[in-house]
Amino acid sequence: MNSPDDAFPPRDQDSLTPAVHVSWWAQWRSSLVTLAILGIVIGIVTVSRQSETPIATTTLPATSTTVSGVDITNAVLTRTLKKGMRGQDVRRVQQRLKDLHFDPGPIDGVYGGDTITAIWAFQALVMKMTRDTITDFVTPILWDTMRGSVVITPRRTETSPTHVEIYLPEQAMVVFKNDAPILITHISSGSNLDWCEEVVIDPGEEGNTGVGRITDGACGKSITPGGVYAFYMRKNGLRESQLGTMWNPVYFNYGIAIHGAMQVPKYPASHGCIRIPIFISEYFPAMVQYSDRVFVFDGIKEPEAYGSPAPYFNRPWPEYTTTTSSTSSTSTTTSTSTTSTTIVRPPVRPSTTTIPVVAITTTTVVG
Repeated sequence: MNSPDDAFPPRDQDSLTPAVHVSWWAQWRSSLVTLAILGIVIGIVTVSRQSETPIATTTLPATSTTVSGVDITNAVLTRTLKKGMRGQDVRRVQQRLKDLHFDPGPIDGVYGGDTITAIWAFQALVMKMTRDTITDFVTPILWDTMRGSVVITPRRTETSPTHVEIYLPEQAMVVFKNDAPILITHISSGSNLDWCEEVVIDPGEEGNTGVGRITDGACGKSITPGGVYAFYMRKNGLRESQLGTMWNPVYFNYGIAIHGAMQVPKYPASHGCIRIPIFISEYFPAMVQYSDRVFVFDGIKEPEAYGSPAPYFNRPWPEYTTTTSSTSSTSTTTSTSTTSTTIVRPPVRPSTTTIPVVAITTTTVVG
């Protein structure tokens, strides 16, 4: 038979009255001793943790500072890394570039082309090396700079939360989010040459308002104009335009876009667009949005001094002619006709304009 107390909910321990009168110390002694021991242990752990030396990190947000659990900024480089080399030291260089937001491609320990283009951008922006002095390899001295404290700040802060700064003298581009870099990459911009070519233009590109591809003769000057712009359109996949073949283009100045390319050489080589490594173009479009600002620095004037000038292409090619001639032969059974096309190409004149090299706001401390 259940006692009457079984029908009531359990009472709080503090409201219980001991059935047997014992001293306070005898009743709570065991619990107090346990709490005291626990407090001592917690105190020891806390003091121990507070005395630990923090791991050295850069002043930039980093995805990782270790390779195989070892702090890479403590490692020294004992050889010069060149294309084709493999090893943990290559992996450390790749990881450090990734931590500083210079994307070297896969962290695979293989010193290849993607890693080299990231090294170009690092040398140009951080070490302030010019295009004729930038190298394809990593020396112990360069590694010492890489593992030090590197800070890259935007030249424009009062702008959209995410914005892009393009530095033509350095052939580099930085995507900033809330004034912190989230991507730094080597680029190839306009070569500054005059050109006239027969081009294929996809529908929706500058010069083609129709629904199908067209072929036309176009002329221009391979200049990426300095100025202030904003992203206004993007396309997925392969696109053909007056300025050439583009992969995943994001447009900011009429037909000029930031796009992926198979060839992104050390020097300016495009018709005016900003070429980036094709693997970076796979994710770059998702980093920016419609109306995000783009600042193009040419090393001569500040972008705001130019405004938003249009590109130097889409000019007519007067010498571009398509002539059709027909020859017919008639007999009692056959009639034939032939058509020929003649394209006259004017000479391409090299430009004599040079753009001086200037440094962006960059602080480097060798540690």
